[in-house]
Amino acid sequence: MEVAMNDTCTLASAPHPAARPGTPVERASRRRLAALRSIIAAWREQAHFRWELKRMLRDNPHLIDDIGLTKRQAEDEIAKLPFWQR
Repeated sequence: MEVAMNDTCTLASAPHPAARPGTPVERASRRRLAALRSIIAAWREQAHFRWELKRMLRDNPHLIDDIGLTKRQAEDEIAKLPFWQR
């Protein structure tokens, strides 16, 4: 029984042949990871924009017109919740 457990552990730790570098599975995994990074970057950019907009509305409300928004549009954008709170 002890030999069977060792064989099972060895097999379980061996990488799947399809997961080797350069295989279609590995390339698809890299594409998914790149897509996820892109989504996270876009979310951070939107969050930063809303933070800057809130600061601008508080400190320099006259600049809101300069970026082509009304005060109401700026307030609506600032009030948007992060995706995990919707």
